[in-house]
Amino acid sequence: MFNKGLLFLTFIFCFVSIGTQAQEVDSTEIKNVNKALEANVQDLPVISYNTSKKYEIADLKLSGLVNSMYEDYTLFGFAQLQVGDIIEVPGPEITNAVKRFWKQGLWSDIKISATKIEDNKIWLDIKLKDRPRISDIIYTGMKKSERQDIAAKVGMVKSLQSTPSQMDKAKTIIKKYFDEKGFNKAEISLTETPDLSKENYVILNIDVLKKNKTKVNRITFEGNDEVSAKTLEKAMKKTRHKSDFRSWLINFMRSTKYVPESYEEDKDNLIAKYNELGYRDAAIVWDTVYAATAENKPDKMNIDIKVEEGKKFYFKEIKWVGNTIYPTDKLQMQLNMKPGDVYNQKKLTERLISDENSSVLNVFYQNNGYLFSSLDPVEVNIENDSIDLEVRVTEGPMATIRKVTISGNDRVYEDVVRRELRIRPGALYSREDIIRSIREVSQMGHFDPEQLGNPDINPDYDSGTVDIGLPLVSKANDQVEFSAGWGQTGIIGKLSLKFTNFSLKNLLNPSTYKGIIPQGDGQTLTLSAQTNAKYYQSYQISFFDPWFGGKRPNSLSVGVYYSRQTDINSRYLGSNYGYGMSGYGYGYGNSYGYGNSYGGDYSFAADPNKSIAMIGASIGYGKRLTWPDDSFFAQAELSYQLYKMKDWAYFIVKDGACNNLSLNLSLKRSSIDNPIYTRRGTDLSLSLQITPPFSLWDGKDYASMKTIDNYYESSEKFKWIEYHKWKFKAKTFTALADVKKTPVLMTRAEYGFVGYFNKNKKSPFETFYMGGDGMSGYSSTYATETIGLRGYENGSLGTQASAYTRLALELRYPLILEPSSTIYILGFVEAGNAWTDINKFNPFDLKRSAGIGARIMLPMIGLMGIDWAYGFDPINGSRDRSGSQFHFIIGQEF
Repeated sequence: MFNKGLLFLTFIFCFVSIGTQAQEVDSTEIKNVNKALEANVQDLPVISYNTSKKYEIADLKLSGLVNSMYEDYTLFGFAQLQVGDIIEVPGPEITNAVKRFWKQGLWSDIKISATKIEDNKIWLDIKLKDRPRISDIIYTGMKKSERQDIAAKVGMVKSLQSTPSQMDKAKTIIKKYFDEKGFNKAEISLTETPDLSKENYVILNIDVLKKNKTKVNRITFEGNDEVSAKTLEKAMKKTRHKSDFRSWLINFMRSTKYVPESYEEDKDNLIAKYNELGYRDAAIVWDTVYAATAENKPDKMNIDIKVEEGKKFYFKEIKWVGNTIYPTDKLQMQLNMKPGDVYNQKKLTERLISDENSSVLNVFYQNNGYLFSSLDPVEVNIENDSIDLEVRVTEGPMATIRKVTISGNDRVYEDVVRRELRIRPGALYSREDIIRSIREVSQMGHFDPEQLGNPDINPDYDSGTVDIGLPLVSKANDQVEFSAGWGQTGIIGKLSLKFTNFSLKNLLNPSTYKGIIPQGDGQTLTLSAQTNAKYYQSYQISFFDPWFGGKRPNSLSVGVYYSRQTDINSRYLGSNYGYGMSGYGYGYGNSYGYGNSYGGDYSFAADPNKSIAMIGASIGYGKRLTWPDDSFFAQAELSYQLYKMKDWAYFIVKDGACNNLSLNLSLKRSSIDNPIYTRRGTDLSLSLQITPPFSLWDGKDYASMKTIDNYYESSEKFKWIEYHKWKFKAKTFTALADVKKTPVLMTRAEYGFVGYFNKNKKSPFETFYMGGDGMSGYSSTYATETIGLRGYENGSLGTQASAYTRLALELRYPLILEPSSTIYILGFVEAGNAWTDINKFNPFDLKRSAGIGARIMLPMIGLMGIDWAYGFDPINGSRDRSGSQFHFIIGQEF
């Protein structure tokens, strides 16, 4: 037995400084350290390193930890040691335990010591020293936007433990980031300084010395006898230069920074361009990149490339082997290549490999269940400059969908999502149906459309089945609009609630509510109230069910509304300003604002005897069609509006009631891929709104009903309004690049006409109010449809027009595409006009404008935007151009 106070035998198997996460331990060093310690300890047993001795672990303890993120049992698990284990000393158990701790990379010092030895039992203490944690990160030598980008890429945050591997990784990421920006000579420094206010914490300093950007001075090609340098330069998409006027002109809007990784990609692009032009054997013999110091441009690089073009090849024969589903002539037609054509390897690859944006041959097979099909082009004979090609088709078995799983949906009932899908268990696999299903789910608005493009497809060749998974990312889609204030007319306010995931069937079942309303069926309920104290009040409620009945995509819409607007007492105006109503209004139903012209206090000036009230209701039914294709949708809506005027001086009918009973028929086709930031597709609609031709049977002499001082004495002429209104709208969207943040070109064409059944009863209702931002509100026209044309003031092109046209070309670019917000900028050119008399319609007499703008889509608010536009043409007989105009947009997309 040894004296307990003297027994302290330390076995040190590893002691290294902070350096590597998975550091190995040399057994010789372990022995030497233990021998040295052993020689300095008096009266302790001598341990032979030639003959080991076995001990039973009597106890295990941990020491030295300050801010450990692990429980003790987890750390003992790392060591793989526990009380009762039999170990050899010296032996592999202790050595391996130390190695396992080092591999975690979380400690700067590791020691395993024996605190007591008694007979064949041993007491061990595992002493670990934590690596320091980061208390703060200081960035220097970079802009704010660069700091934000680097912080997101590196992922180092406060309280994170600092390890050598993380430091090395961060330095590599930062270096790559600045390389991509053209700062190839940037020096990156990551240093740690102790934080004196916190034990075992450090302050991480990330310092960047960017130096000057490295740009391309010139690119020189050698050996390009057949293909021009201009063509080769265009093929190098990311490596550009501006060494002469021609290259400066071509690359005016492009960066000329030199990025080594981009240059390597562009060398492949250069060879791909040769292959596209038929030069199958083209190769780069050598290339060199060197500083342009001889030209006194040390921060720019010269690039010399020597190519060997080889022969230009052509197709001699194209043969198909193994095709039984589709005949050769049909496959040949889709390949769109024939004998005698240039051997274009790029086109050949695109046609034979499945690609979303190409009409490729694999799609023919995959859309009919042949998921396992493949087409392999083989060059069977090369003679001089001619190639015999054999396309070997492997059709394989037909694949049946075994199951379709949906994940990430916490917004709507699962059957609401599944009813939109074109893919169902038991059906044949169809790539086209998968793409269409993704588009339909995107159109629902409940899921992030930017993260819907990658379904999980897991085929099983042996069973001939495929499992399809649709990972969804839910997003909020309800909208709330609230505004309140105090003006000269009293309280001004608006509250609008739009619930896009309403469930009518659960209205009387509170246990199913999510929040304060029943949700889950994807129905839309809109409640809106707007007031300007005594002068204006408006209330509206509408309901829309996209799957009325739940079995077919037939929609039902119902809506009712009421609004009332009063005038200002003429005696009040006369007593305050010395004149009556002249100059207050702007004509028939045009916009006006209380207090804008006079500046007085109108809070007691409301005249209830001068008012207009509007009551309306509508019901609509829509149906998805299968012909000409299933992107078409037909809808019929029956609506009724009642206009009640009482001494209303701002409309052609001053007193009385007018009734508008109409049927609206529309045919629409939509194939857009994303309802918020649309990249591809078309949106077309043709509509007819028509009333009964009352004048054909009511026997009234409308020709004798004349205006007196611009007013009708009674509403008899328009007691029942009649008209037929035609509209055509078309929008196309074209992505200009095959990337997520692609610029998009949007084109628009619109035409509208309002006709009559009786020339003596032309309707003053349902006409067009054109110009400006295109937004409507209580102060806008109440009997017309608002049409925007940026660059011109609201209503400046027509207030009661019977015809209009609008054309637009818009270029959009996204800045942020996230579920929380979508932001994009745009530039546009626009032209349009409106005509009071339909017979004067002239599609070439247009008012032109151009401008820029921005849009932001917030889930709880909707779309908002601002545009600046310049109108190039004079209006209303003026010689002056419309000029500069700002337009604010809320809840409406141009």
